[in-house]
Amino acid sequence: MGKYIFTITAFFQIFVFAIICYYLVLGFIGLFRRKEKKNYTPKNKFALLIAAHNEEVVIGSLIESMLKLDYPKDMYDVFVIADNCTDNTAKIAKGYGVNVCERFAKDKRGKGYALEWMFSKLFAMEKQYDAIAIFDADNLVHKDFLKEINSKMGEGYKVVQGYIDSKNPEDSWIAASYSIAFWTQNRMYQLARANVGLSNQIGGTGFAIETATLKKLGWGATCLTEDLEFTCKLVLNGEKVGWAHDAIIYDEKPLKLKQSWSQRKRWMQGFADVASRYFFKLLMKSIVQRKFYMFDCAIYVLQPFVTLLIGISTILTLIQANTSGVNIFIINYLFSDFGFKAFAVIQFLLTPLTLAIDRKITKPFMIMMVLYSSNVFLVPYLTTSIQNWMLAWVIGFGYNIVFLILTGILLGKKELILFFRFWLYSFYTLTWFPITIQGILNKNNKEWSHTKHVRKIEICDV
Repeated sequence: MGKYIFTITAFFQIFVFAIICYYLVLGFIGLFRRKEKKNYTPKNKFALLIAAHNEEVVIGSLIESMLKLDYPKDMYDVFVIADNCTDNTAKIAKGYGVNVCERFAKDKRGKGYALEWMFSKLFAMEKQYDAIAIFDADNLVHKDFLKEINSKMGEGYKVVQGYIDSKNPEDSWIAASYSIAFWTQNRMYQLARANVGLSNQIGGTGFAIETATLKKLGWGATCLTEDLEFTCKLVLNGEKVGWAHDAIIYDEKPLKLKQSWSQRKRWMQGFADVASRYFFKLLMKSIVQRKFYMFDCAIYVLQPFVTLLIGISTILTLIQANTSGVNIFIINYLFSDFGFKAFAVIQFLLTPLTLAIDRKITKPFMIMMVLYSSNVFLVPYLTTSIQNWMLAWVIGFGYNIVFLILTGILLGKKELILFFRFWLYSFYTLTWFPITIQGILNKNNKEWSHTKHVRKIEICDV
């Protein structure tokens, strides 16, 4: 029986490890950036759409940032979709002289439905636009956003995604964790794919769609992750999403774990729903047409299930490490002890290295992260002869406390808080496992939940 357990778990663990290595390779590719030839000559007329539901706190700041865009003012117009609002969102938006369209349809709640409704209105207008850009009401837009998107669309892309930055990374440990996740994804997933010619992923906000393409394909994306659904639709029709690394929008991140849990569960519900409808279509088409970017998209939509597999793999590894006679295969068996620890260090350092390249953390903090990663080697060395597990745990914990204190002494309070939040980022990452399980189990629940935004931040503050 033990032989069968070992063989089955070997196939499983190696399969999961192969997926991890695939994303690790992408991550390294994202550390570099190809030279781009940009053409800032204004060509496209844009309709900028803001999907807003009870966003009176933040809507004004977004509109102000849009009105200051470094792009000819006669080549873009702002439209606010006041979707089932019961506050002053529409009134405040009208005060800025932009177009405000109020929608009341409580049986079809959610951003996807609101966008589809607004697209129909735009198509019927006398004035037509070459492209439509989509934003969430809590965003702020960098002044160069449109000229960067316009330049990338000039390369032939029908859809272009911009860089989703954070406008409140220091507000809480949850906001910091979100920010770290988005910053790393911008390089390790988005820029990496652009570097090797794969399709990027629409991120829900800060992207533009060519109007002709939207008319041709239709929106039809009304699930909980309408951005992912439309990405799959594009890829199935032979299109790629472009990436504009310098087209920056700033997004408000949740402040509390409860709020974050609800939002990420909704994402996983949407992912699971889209995966059930598009994975096999993408997989089959990638095989028939021999298009690797379609295969990559198929793998991407499986994100909830990949997270689940990694969680199961981790549990199996912990069982084998702490139980005798189980005979479970673990990836450590493929490496020498030093080799596996070196691999773990590389994985750990990829995130801070990515942030350092984009100047989200300082060089001294990056050096501290490199020194801290030595715990993979030093803590086992210090505890290898200790039989008492509690004493071994105290030594490991003490090692972490020493680095926390050193960070505060050498780098100051701000870096001390950031170091502590890097610890908590590990916990944030672990919470994806139960959230993903909930999302998969509730994938057929299409009820939309609104994320309340409470931070009034101006573009000059970021």
